[in-house]
Amino acid sequence: MFTHPGYDPIAIALGPVAVRWYGLMYVVGFALIWWFGRMRIKASLNRPGNFWQLKDLEDVMFYGILGTLIGGRLGYVLFYKIGDYLATPWKIFYVWEGGMSFHGGMLGVIMALILFARSRKQHWLNVTDFIAPLVPLGLGAGRIGNFINAELWGRPTDVAWGMIFPLVDRQPRHPSQLYQFALEGVVLFVILWWFSAKPKPRGAISGLFLLCYGVFRFVVEFAREPDSFLGLLALNLTIGQWLSIPMIIAGVVLLAWAYHEPTAQDWGAHAPNEDQRQETPPRDS
Repeated sequence: MFTHPGYDPIAIALGPVAVRWYGLMYVVGFALIWWFGRMRIKASLNRPGNFWQLKDLEDVMFYGILGTLIGGRLGYVLFYKIGDYLATPWKIFYVWEGGMSFHGGMLGVIMALILFARSRKQHWLNVTDFIAPLVPLGLGAGRIGNFINAELWGRPTDVAWGMIFPLVDRQPRHPSQLYQFALEGVVLFVILWWFSAKPKPRGAISGLFLLCYGVFRFVVEFAREPDSFLGLLALNLTIGQWLSIPMIIAGVVLLAWAYHEPTAQDWGAHAPNEDQRQETPPRDS
């Protein structure tokens, strides 16, 4: 049995300015995405049809950060506490009180990436296929932030690695934040990084991300304490599980479509039209 160390959520205090660990984890996550994104761009330079340059990475990260913050906050408001925020709508802007939703953040990022793709005249799945293997880096960093804050704890358990969260009670609980870090961060990153190492049909990498994340989140929710203000919903499932089911379905559909109707065989390419194929001279053998 273990006891949570009870970390101070404030990492650095400079007078009235406080830098919180959770915010630092966002910075760490985006820094990792930047680093590994550069690696993906360098690996793709010689791929046919590639359009990614370092400037594109800077721009897409700006779009992604906005999508994450706006979508994550609005998703929390809509999915978890719509009644409370309808009564006090100005509290939507009280981000320092916490309250972010991954599923809302994902929708926000998708919308942001669609806008980015339009600005580059690319198919939006070319962009999401590039970004998908990088997302687990941010997810993993966020879960470490949850653990440091001793929030989103697990259900009571008698397993040997159960952890007491003193701010909650004296019952050993699943350290579900670490489960999510392992599955949504480490394992998902390894799967997607390996899968994307070679060209895949357009949409396949994005589909695999949706499928794997949805399954991992659905499973971990059995060990995570349901939100006290929601509890268990229909079929004794949590809100996180119900929001993950559409992700799993969408992932399966997108994978099936990608391999049934293969278009660009590269996450950085777009399929040429018939005129372009005719005008392209044959390469020397």
